[in-house]
Amino acid sequence: MHLRIATDQPWDVAADVLAIPFVGDASFDGPLGELDRRSGGELSALAAFGELSAKRYGATLAAAGQLPVRRVVLAAAGDAAKVDRETIHRLGASIERRLGGRKVGTLAIWIGDLAGRIDGGAAAVVELLVRGIVEGQYEPKGIYLKTVESAPPVLDELIVIAPGGDGTELLAAAERGQIVGEGANTARNLANRASNDVSPEVLADEATAIAKRNGLSIDVISPEQATKLGMGMFVAVGRGSDNPPRMIVMRSGKAGEKDALGRHLAIVGKGVCFDSGGISIKPSDRMEEMKMDKTGAATVIAAIETVARLAPGTPLLAIAPAVENMPGPHSTRPGDVVKALNGKMVDITNTDAEGRLILGDALTYAENLGATHLVDVATLTGAVARALGHLVTGAFGTPQPWFDEVMAAGVRAGERYWQIPLVDEGSLVKSGLFIREFVTKPWVHLDIGGTGYYRKALPFAPRGANGVTHATLVELALAGAR
Repeated sequence: MHLRIATDQPWDVAADVLAIPFVGDASFDGPLGELDRRSGGELSALAAFGELSAKRYGATLAAAGQLPVRRVVLAAAGDAAKVDRETIHRLGASIERRLGGRKVGTLAIWIGDLAGRIDGGAAAVVELLVRGIVEGQYEPKGIYLKTVESAPPVLDELIVIAPGGDGTELLAAAERGQIVGEGANTARNLANRASNDVSPEVLADEATAIAKRNGLSIDVISPEQATKLGMGMFVAVGRGSDNPPRMIVMRSGKAGEKDALGRHLAIVGKGVCFDSGGISIKPSDRMEEMKMDKTGAATVIAAIETVARLAPGTPLLAIAPAVENMPGPHSTRPGDVVKALNGKMVDITNTDAEGRLILGDALTYAENLGATHLVDVATLTGAVARALGHLVTGAFGTPQPWFDEVMAAGVRAGERYWQIPLVDEGSLVKSGLFIREFVTKPWVHLDIGGTGYYRKALPFAPRGANGVTHATLVELALAGAR
């Protein structure tokens, strides 16, 4: 997709479709009034008729009149007091998805007055809108179907209209947004693929291909190697499946190299390619969703590629412990005791608590490789979904300054988190407390059990994996780019 910045007025830019974001109730004065006049009053007529909704992410198609486009789409950002980075990102996605099934080659989007509503001004708005539009193009049905009639259009050109803006600065922001959006879509593709398509070995092959095309180093640890290294928890989870586990280790920069902030950052993602629960088998209801249990791994694999594209050579370590958790004659049983990589003995009372086991060994290994700061991402618990729903990710961490640094990256990315305290007697935090036993460095755990994928389509995303936390990890790593 070709990107172009137009510093003209929106009524002077030719395209197939012109997208017009508006905040609150549409007021047809100023530039919006001129757009209405050139549309022959079509925009205000739709508002008067009640067809134009101010509900956030609502999008309405309209005739263009004398405007140099075929159609106009008006997109609502909702209440002015609630507009933030997340809103603008999702607004871009909702515009693209509203065009599903339409033949659109060139889309122009006017930034309107959004630049004055968030820190970072026009450049931030452009990056977030472009990222949203790129992510809005994603259609998971396209993984296995040649044609999807309702799919959002694959654009030949995206024009961002910012009257009077600095074209060079805004083009750089747009390109950054495009790359981050493409990375999120890579994560979604890996997560959405079926379990009979993506085994631990296939996930390792995909990671290897990504590493090769981005100049990253990669090491794929076999179960035999993992056993020799002492990864007792990781090996225990993968024993029941005919598809053997793989510990995927990807690196940007030199071994142990510190970034500009003095960190050797490691991002670790849970990669359970299918989770039956093992001997502690899950209920059959929605078990098909358990192909999504590799979403954390998909996210960190995509994130290190995105960082490599934006800032090659930035020191970063990505580890994805990939397993299938299946019942079988060699499966770990409830009551089995195993030895973790850090030497601790672990009594496995429930084999469906497999995520914390593989993460524990992966985090220890990351520290053995020189990691000084760690973040793990995992579809770990149903409890976090019941507590926070599907739009806010639960987060644990220690010490507080490192947690705050990760959350600041989340703010820049336009992603929502809620801190859950690590209280020793708590129930929801038992998973976090367990993982804490395997880290000695600053560490944050992001539980995407409720946010990693959507069970139904939303105005800004289809059903399935959504790439959550990818942008946060990228922002966190890029903070240390030289």
